[in-house]
Amino acid sequence: MTQATPPFTSISAWPEQLQSQGFVLLAPEDVAKWCGAEPAELETLVPTWDALPIDGYLKDGGRYRRRRHSSYEVEQSEVTRVPHRAHWQPVSYNALHGGMQRWFEPLEASWDACPSFRALLVGIAQAAAWLHGSQKWFVEAHQFRIDTTDGIGRPTPEGAHRDGVDVVAVVLVRRRGIKGGETRVFDAHGPWGQRFTLEAPWSLLLLDDAKVIHETTPIQPLLDEGWRDTLVLTCRGGGFQDASEAQA
Repeated sequence: MTQATPPFTSISAWPEQLQSQGFVLLAPEDVAKWCGAEPAELETLVPTWDALPIDGYLKDGGRYRRRRHSSYEVEQSEVTRVPHRAHWQPVSYNALHGGMQRWFEPLEASWDACPSFRALLVGIAQAAAWLHGSQKWFVEAHQFRIDTTDGIGRPTPEGAHRDGVDVVAVVLVRRRGIKGGETRVFDAHGPWGQRFTLEAPWSLLLLDDAKVIHETTPIQPLLDEGWRDTLVLTCRGGGFQDASEAQA
């Protein structure tokens, strides 16, 4: 059942809730308390969403998704952008677009100079460490715009899925002139689930990828063309996912 108000978690309860139900939703005012990322500072990055290249890998032939992608190593509070690399997922996690190396343009250089973006990277690594122990974490940052150029935009064309990582963070940046885009989080091993719509800029959804599957429903325009901007961070121990795993 869709909740009229997203089920935000109090900042003091996030560790226990992440462990028990597999996801946590933080209100914008609590994001800074969680990891030190200030929404006002993150706002300086918003114009970069207007310069995202088209995703040329969509197998449905759509032109509704624009994106950039960069990869980072995070160890304690140290953040390092690694040489640009392809985004790769196994078919077992992404039946639609898995099994191929997808080369997207990297995040603009201004991102690395933003302390609040670096705080988000450290925050997701610390959440993963809370679940799995301290280690070096491999974080991929995906900058998305889903629009209604084709009349409908699909935030997750692969459907309900897991990402094959340890922790996923979905940050809503903006919604403009759309309906739909309902977030759905379900227990990966049972019938339990919740549905809600993210509307507040810089609200943050944190997912334990082993426990839950997630998806976002398609968007449609209300009047003229609309769009939904998000930042998705995936965090994995032991290394980035790459094609060598399929050969092992």
